[in-house]
Amino acid sequence: MSMKRKAFLQMMKWKNDAERKPLILRGARQVGKTWLMKEFGEKCYEDYVYFNFDEEDELKSIFEINKNPKRIIELLSMIANKRIIPEKTLIIFDEIQECPEALNTLKYFKEKANEYHVVAAGSLLGTLLAKPKSYPVGMVNLLNLYPLYFGEFLEATDPSLYAYYKSIQKNQIIEDIFHSRLLETYNNYLIIGGMPECVHSWINYKDPSAISQIQKELIEIYENDFSKHNGKVNSGRILMVFRSIVSQLAKSNEKFFYGAIRQGARARDFEEAIEWLVSAGMLNRVYNVSKMEHPLSAFDKLDQFKLFFFDTGLLKYMAGIDNSAILLKADYQFKGPLSENYVLQQLHGQLEIEPRYYSDKNSEIDFVLQNGTSIVPVEIKAGEDKSAPSFKRYIADHHPEYAIRFSKRAYKTDGVITNIPLYLADRMKELL
Repeated sequence: MSMKRKAFLQMMKWKNDAERKPLILRGARQVGKTWLMKEFGEKCYEDYVYFNFDEEDELKSIFEINKNPKRIIELLSMIANKRIIPEKTLIIFDEIQECPEALNTLKYFKEKANEYHVVAAGSLLGTLLAKPKSYPVGMVNLLNLYPLYFGEFLEATDPSLYAYYKSIQKNQIIEDIFHSRLLETYNNYLIIGGMPECVHSWINYKDPSAISQIQKELIEIYENDFSKHNGKVNSGRILMVFRSIVSQLAKSNEKFFYGAIRQGARARDFEEAIEWLVSAGMLNRVYNVSKMEHPLSAFDKLDQFKLFFFDTGLLKYMAGIDNSAILLKADYQFKGPLSENYVLQQLHGQLEIEPRYYSDKNSEIDFVLQNGTSIVPVEIKAGEDKSAPSFKRYIADHHPEYAIRFSKRAYKTDGVITNIPLYLADRMKELL
């Protein structure tokens, strides 16, 4: 079963780039990094060699002793038992966080052996990359891999509907029959999410209880990872933050509140744990801005933020939402946060600047986007209702060039507000 990933195209661009540096794939565990690197090696190269630092301890000694990439290649080709040919053999280093020396050697590949194509990945790499001392800054290209986006999920599960989805143009009227089929797939995506293993299982067995079981196991793997990591950050605190996300998001539109982790908790006790989870790719942090103006990042309130989960399916599992609540259009407490989490997940990588949100005493804008120099307010409605006083007031006062409402209603533009169906969040930028 092959899934098509957007990141694959970025890797092909990397391969053909004369300025290419060794490529590091970042992303949470189990989002498909290993599969993607091997698929890339298989489809785009004559051959590939694969080395896993977690499984093969003796590999580390090669990098501990040698700094010369040509010598390293000689030794690696002996281990792999095949010739490594510049530009024709892809060299894959997996779980490279287990061998910091190998991570550092990447700079010598860039400086002295750039004709060799090297791609590396590892779970929890983000936490290493957040400390510039521990890796070759400026000597590598970075690519983030996330769980499958809605479009990737649709292509994997329903290729004919995906063909229609891809053909949707700006301001096109979407026929009811397609609108309802796409909404149905959107509901499925909320339940299954974008973790490759869950998507595979859905394609093969269509069994929701099997999906829950996989999600349960994935959460266990992640929680185990926290205790295994042996950095300075207290693993118990990482776990407490991780487990507080559901209750944080349930408090409608509130910024992250340390007291929800533990009574009387202080920011300084948990800042590092949050930082760790964000760098590990498990949480997405969205800052509140004091002004909705360009450039957004100049107005970040660093002590006010919301944390979202990296995969909506896993969040739905952690929140214990029954599938029927999603499928039967019921109104349940967590519907809004789940939709916001979904939209944020789809917006990844569409804009240069990460989304923000805006909140003061009188108003609340779900997300604020910066597209070029335009500031785009975003309202997210989990259902079909459209009342949003803050959103409308902002538009009346500031006359933005665009404003977006994501909801289950049809795709149409009404004055400056474009209502984009939730299933098109993945294509928002093209449709603006």
